[in-house]
Amino acid sequence: MIIKEYKGNLILLLAAMIWGVGFVFQKVGMDYIGPFTFSASRFLLGAVSLIPLMVVFNKQPKNKTGIKLIEKPKLKSNDLMIGGFFCGLALFLGASFQQVGIIGTSAGKTGFITALYIVIVPLFGIFMKKKVSYPTWLGICIAVVGLYLLTIKHGFSIQPYDGIVLIGTAFWALQIVLIDIYVDKVDILKLSFAQFITAGLFSAAVALLIEKPELNSILACSSAILFMGVIDTGVAFTLQSVGQKYTSPAIAGIILSLESVFAVISGAIFLGESMSTRELSGCILMFAAVILTQIAPQDIRGFFRGFS
Repeated sequence: MIIKEYKGNLILLLAAMIWGVGFVFQKVGMDYIGPFTFSASRFLLGAVSLIPLMVVFNKQPKNKTGIKLIEKPKLKSNDLMIGGFFCGLALFLGASFQQVGIIGTSAGKTGFITALYIVIVPLFGIFMKKKVSYPTWLGICIAVVGLYLLTIKHGFSIQPYDGIVLIGTAFWALQIVLIDIYVDKVDILKLSFAQFITAGLFSAAVALLIEKPELNSILACSSAILFMGVIDTGVAFTLQSVGQKYTSPAIAGIILSLESVFAVISGAIFLGESMSTRELSGCILMFAAVILTQIAPQDIRGFFRGFS
């Protein structure tokens, strides 16, 4: 079980890396089309990209690493529909509130508030009677400090649009919790497919109402949509579901929050953006937080007993 947990954490780390790089492509895509058009394109393309995988893995339940991607438990027929709908709805609402909120606040503050799902997820877990270890809580506190150094460049003040972003953060946290609930109940790839279809259709409906998307504009940023649809959505969100199967939601939240670290790193590499000493310190603290959450509580107690 421990080996599987580490595999799950590495899978989540890979998802965070992909999401971090995805910020570069998302920034490019926003130069051509509206946010809801972009979201509809990426989510629906992400769903389509999973169809071949569902066919292949339905015939071959295990991959080379031994981690099952497809589970076939005895379930109620509507589990997949309910799970996919609510996961997709949370995904859509999280992205939408974030996009609206960023209109009236800075990108750095938006990133910080959004990543606060690392605090909200374990709080949700308390209501679901899921225990969070002391090292995990300490890791959460360190990660929040690291996030602040990484994303907030000047003084921090609360504005009305910050509240909108925070509402979106609650839905991001809810999506992580819902994945944890349904990941052991349904086929993982089909769950991802269902949530992408749900989020994509909601995004498309809003886009048609307020953005009037044009085919030429969509084709102009096809490379960004292709990456965000297939890799950032189809691959990374599915990796999230697979990884969460073998680790707790609280630890998953901390690992996934590293997307902000990888976003800064990818911005420096691909867009020529510089990293300050403050940002580097934030990155180090966040990586330290992730490492801390991997240490068992009994190991920490044994370490301190060695000095007594």
